[in-house]
Amino acid sequence: MSDVIYPVLPGATWDLTWTPVFHTKIQSAVSGKEYRASLMANPLYHFKLKYEFLRAGRRNEVRQLVGFYLARRGAYESFLFRHDEDCAATAQLVGIGDGITKSFQLVRSYGEYVEPVQNIERVLEVRVAGNVVALAQYTVSATGLLTFAEAPTGPVTWSGSYLYRARFADDEMDVARFMNNLWKSDTVSLVGCLGNRI
Repeated sequence: MSDVIYPVLPGATWDLTWTPVFHTKIQSAVSGKEYRASLMANPLYHFKLKYEFLRAGRRNEVRQLVGFYLARRGAYESFLFRHDEDCAATAQLVGIGDGITKSFQLVRSYGEYVEPVQNIERVLEVRVAGNVVALAQYTVSATGLLTFAEAPTGPVTWSGSYLYRARFADDEMDVARFMNNLWKSDTVSLVGCLGNRI
């Protein structure tokens, strides 16, 4: 597991496929009644990126991408990935302080779905009952656990950014040269999650 961040390269297209994936065991009775068991509390996310161009020569973006892949040994080692439209929380409710509980897991909402987040990039602010809490009054662990020096009372919110823990989906990567010093990759597939399960 590595904390290196996936490179941002200018040749990436706007086409980003983002697929949440759950695992459900479904058993059907002869009568047609179904029994279902959800085997995952939180989804894995499959990402597909496309690069229209990767420059070789002086800028060497093709070497940056392929070198990053080679350093991870394909699908072996995980890394951090920034999904540019799902990387921040603003005034996100994480719990209601009861004056006893000191620790709260940081979360993010996506519509009505709430999911725990880890790999916190930055905490901009923490509020309790609408009041900003001084940085010296809390800590945030690598697993996204917010711990207060004194147990808070009232709604606890956080604002900040987070990254996905990801790995390459495959042990092979295709890059193709289409002009002198210009390469492309039609699909770079990643598997990610908001925790450290990968």
